[in-house]
Amino acid sequence: MKHVQNIFFIIWVSLFFYSCAGKGSQPGQSLPPAVPVTVATVTPTQATYFETFPATINALDQVNLTSQVSGYLTGVYFTDGQLVHKGQLLYSIDPQIYQANYQQAVANLQVQEANLLKAQKDADRYNELERHDAIAKQQVDYANATLDATKKQVAAAKANVNSLSANVAFTRIYAPFTGTIGISLVKKGTMVVAGQTVLNTVSTNDPVAVDFTIDQKNIYHFSQLQQDKKVLKDSIFTIAFGDDVYPVPGEISVMDRAVDPQTGTIKIRLTFANNKGMLKPGMNTTVRVKNTASSNATIIPGIAIREQLGEFTVFVVGDSSIVHQQKILPGATIGDSIIITEGVKSGDRIVVKGIQNMREGTKVNISQ
Repeated sequence: MKHVQNIFFIIWVSLFFYSCAGKGSQPGQSLPPAVPVTVATVTPTQATYFETFPATINALDQVNLTSQVSGYLTGVYFTDGQLVHKGQLLYSIDPQIYQANYQQAVANLQVQEANLLKAQKDADRYNELERHDAIAKQQVDYANATLDATKKQVAAAKANVNSLSANVAFTRIYAPFTGTIGISLVKKGTMVVAGQTVLNTVSTNDPVAVDFTIDQKNIYHFSQLQQDKKVLKDSIFTIAFGDDVYPVPGEISVMDRAVDPQTGTIKIRLTFANNKGMLKPGMNTTVRVKNTASSNATIIPGIAIREQLGEFTVFVVGDSSIVHQQKILPGATIGDSIIITEGVKSGDRIVVKGIQNMREGTKVNISQ
């Protein structure tokens, strides 16, 4: 009886393991098929590309013209938008009241100078009499005090003459430097107020400044470019308006004194020749900084890159045709390709077509 029980136990255990094995591998079940993809092999290369920065064109020198005296505008001596030269007469203001005040001040000065002459003679005479004890000390002191007071009145009268003379000169407004003048904001007969009414704007136009900002991590690179004497010759800096590139290269004029602590950026100023007047202050443009990638730079097709939540990845084909999702750090764009600064190396095979079906660990079938 015991022998029969052992036989039944052995049969039951065998059936149990057989059923378990059948559940793990059922007839007709197969692994997921390999995904067809096209790959590219990463190879080192050398290429020229451009970093771009938004920029604004500004005048190197620019000034708003205002009057230092009030009055009615009596003359405009230029054509709007023309080139004006330093010292050229631009506007005139009615000078009559200022000339009258000046003439009155001159007359008052002459009176004070006459009084000074009389006071000087009196003081000289009284001091001479004092040396001979022929006059009271009090009279001598009074004459000397009158002389001192009269001298001060003459000095004040001269200062008033100079001030009013300047007012007369201020009724004529001249170009502070050679440049282009804008459209006049006032017409002949307009009442202008000293220090308040803006008459016009004059700015230089050749060369012009192009201002943009860079991240502080690029300061060293731009400092090297600032010291490089071949920058202009090699056309390192150019500007573009859409697809149109300005034909004259520029050079670094100045780098700002400090980094903005709030943005971590610093301002760079380039200068560009503008002898044809094509560049106008206030224009928006794009600065193009030419770079040459080193001979071991890694460049891959842009279609191979997947971006999600600010992270960039590619699918690298590994052993047994299994893909691995690899984080990368993209750099500058060159046509349809992108320079990769971190994440892949020469010899890696990356998926360029079929990535929409990819995930970590997917098996692929590489097509040519």
